[in-house]
Amino acid sequence: MSTDTTMTTAANATDGNAHTIVLVGHGMVGQRFLEALAERGLTATHRVVVLCEEPRPAYDRVQLTSYFSGRTPEELSLTDAEFITTHGIELHLGDPAETIDREARQVTARSGLVITYDTLVLATGSYPFVPPVPGKDAEGCFVYRTIEDLLAIEEYAKARATTGAVVGGGLLGLEAAGALKGLGLTTHIVEFAPRLMPVQVDEGGGAALLRTIQDMGLTVHTGTGTQEIVTGDDGAVTGMKLSDGSELPTDLVVFSAGVRPRDQLARATGLTVGERGGITVDDQCRTSDPHVFAIGECALASDGRVYGLVAPGYEMAETAAATIAADEASFTGADLSTKLKLLGVDVASFGDAHGATSGCLDVVYSDSRSGTYKKLVIGRGGELLGGILVGDAEAYGTLRAFTGSVPPIAPEQLVLPAGAGAPVALGPSALPDSAVICSCHNVTKGTIRGAVTEHSCTTVPEVKKCTKAGTGCGSCVKVLGQLVNEELAASGVEVDHGLCGCFAQTREELYEIVLALRIPSFQVLLDRYGREGARGGEGCEVCKPAVASIIASLAPTIGASGYVLDGEQAALQDTNDHFLANLQKNGSYSIVPRIPGGEITPEKLIVIGEVARDFGLYTKITGGQRIDLFGARVEQLPLIWARLVDAGFESGHAYGKSLRTVKSCVGRTWCRYGVQDSVRMAIDLELRYRGLRSPHKLKSAVSGCARECAEAQSKDFGVIATANGWNLYVGGNGGATPRHADLLAQDLSDAELVRLIDRFLMFYIRTADRLERTSTWLERIPGGLDHVREVVVEDSLGICEELESLMAAHVAAYRDEWAETINDPEKLARFVSFVNAPDTPDPVVGFVPERDQIKPDLPLLSIGRRPSQALEGSAQR
Repeated sequence: MSTDTTMTTAANATDGNAHTIVLVGHGMVGQRFLEALAERGLTATHRVVVLCEEPRPAYDRVQLTSYFSGRTPEELSLTDAEFITTHGIELHLGDPAETIDREARQVTARSGLVITYDTLVLATGSYPFVPPVPGKDAEGCFVYRTIEDLLAIEEYAKARATTGAVVGGGLLGLEAAGALKGLGLTTHIVEFAPRLMPVQVDEGGGAALLRTIQDMGLTVHTGTGTQEIVTGDDGAVTGMKLSDGSELPTDLVVFSAGVRPRDQLARATGLTVGERGGITVDDQCRTSDPHVFAIGECALASDGRVYGLVAPGYEMAETAAATIAADEASFTGADLSTKLKLLGVDVASFGDAHGATSGCLDVVYSDSRSGTYKKLVIGRGGELLGGILVGDAEAYGTLRAFTGSVPPIAPEQLVLPAGAGAPVALGPSALPDSAVICSCHNVTKGTIRGAVTEHSCTTVPEVKKCTKAGTGCGSCVKVLGQLVNEELAASGVEVDHGLCGCFAQTREELYEIVLALRIPSFQVLLDRYGREGARGGEGCEVCKPAVASIIASLAPTIGASGYVLDGEQAALQDTNDHFLANLQKNGSYSIVPRIPGGEITPEKLIVIGEVARDFGLYTKITGGQRIDLFGARVEQLPLIWARLVDAGFESGHAYGKSLRTVKSCVGRTWCRYGVQDSVRMAIDLELRYRGLRSPHKLKSAVSGCARECAEAQSKDFGVIATANGWNLYVGGNGGATPRHADLLAQDLSDAELVRLIDRFLMFYIRTADRLERTSTWLERIPGGLDHVREVVVEDSLGICEELESLMAAHVAAYRDEWAETINDPEKLARFVSFVNAPDTPDPVVGFVPERDQIKPDLPLLSIGRRPSQALEGSAQR
């Protein structure tokens, strides 16, 4: 859809007697209003005209930053031509309302179009607040509000900037900072308040967020404001003067210091507005003119607030549509709870997050090492009033639903992490039916239960369609799924726990079948044990890589090939495994040689440098004690690996769901605090478990003393030296959901340590679900850590001998995939960009210089060219 486009169905547009509703603004709230009209049948009986300022229809502004991680503007869209056409809506893009004549009830658009209305709905939203500082309009200054803003920022950053600064450390400010960092800029955040996100989090939450963001390489300046934007002779930004007297060099400035209601149109036509802005509305969202409504961020509600979140806007849209339909409805306030992922960090707040209620008490859990902060506000009677979650917001859905009631367990147990003495997590089954599960659409647990019991919904998508729960911000989807399964089970309906539509068995059950019957082929497994309609088929994108992993992990035991690209196995692999390399966002690939324990000789280091130089690769030392080489074209991969293999390197398996690295400190060999040889142990463990295919990637570390420099407690299995041997920790994760590992056994000898790790890994591979990290698996498996300890330490199931045998078979059968590949002409034939033109390189793969190296040269709208593949170019440490 282009600028000045009008979409309509002739039936309603030509009916001169139809009641006309004019909607000014087509953002998220405006689109929800149209849907609410359609649900009440008003689009069939009324003429509906929409004047939209932007050149594109409504899109998901909450997910705006995801554009920089690959989502296209089309994927962000909240509507489509079919909806507009089916409901006879006249949508005018790029043609905003310019004036309103309330006496004549006419709206004049920028194009000169004049529309006479019976009902006018203003959904003009808000505009970014730009502080009145000198230089704010200089070239290189931007706001962060629309897709067009993002396109402009991206183009300028690519052409002229190396450093960027964001004015504002709130929600949008952190989103903008993440975008600048993603564009490769050195990024600063300037926030006038003493902490980040001052509205949502308290001092403790702000401190945890600050530490995590600084660890990501962003520089944060809190407690200082922007006094002036400094420009060069050409009028472009060169820096910022701050109120603390310092000057910050920068080439690009993004203002994200809050928003203001767009009420100018209402002011000009004489509608009542608030003293500090916002179109005044009553409980039915009517303005001072009974023929005019205002909804969303432009409206000042009857409680004196302008709501800047999507959920209240949706509720206003519902209220206005219901009122127009002569139904009873009112908007008297809304839940301000919110859950977001900012720069990869979960941040949530709900209820009385700051403890404004008289006599309330705080329950706080803080772990500065992992960047986790949790605070619950408890009333005098024990009721949960609100809370703040930073770093770990897994319990947000359940905690928010308990707000206003007394939880069935002690508050302190609700904030303790798994493995720290907390009981089994409190599930949604404990919630009352009145608990609001989806705050975006105000859907209660009782409504969701009713969708299952009264409307025969049996899946989450069906419940979403029936209730709208989970179709807003999406933070409630996990709780929604749990409720649906619980209600189905309570109704006597068998819940399908199958791996996918092809297999009724779980991954664990398929593992047991493959192991017990020695089935070396996916096709044989599908034909024998697949669902009736799937037998004889080709499988799906879920089961093929999952079964491929099972077969690869059991290959020496069941008589299958251990090489993932042999025969049938090649067709089952994820994108990265197809070329034994991680696909990057511009279509190039990465090279990650294994460097066990981070130990490397000068000769091998020189080889890596020469390869990077000769092939023009981007070179980076990772946090996992390896060296990543980026920018290889697919046809270059065998040439590069031939040189690396000849120098003694082997695959680091950065592309596979397998062991990545075993990180180490220098241990007692060099460090005066070390009590064991951590480097030797790390090398031994990495060489033992290299190539081990598993449900998800595996990371490990060995620390030579209790100072824990290798960060072993944030790994899937970590080892810490003691004066008497080694302590083994399991189930840690330093990723998107940080979790400290749990102590499985202590003071182990070398042999005891290896034996327990063998057992632990094989038990995890045997029982985990697809794409389930050890941290999630340990919390999900019945009995948790205690059960795992009973199985792998005490041999309660009598399977330890088998687990050890399976690991021994893997160790004995290990072969380096790249060494095999470069010596096989048939295998080498796959490494071309175009099968029908093998000598032609991919013309889309391009690079531009940056800091004496290269970075991808991405056209402005080409991000996401291969979305299904780009998602798999995951972290490679």
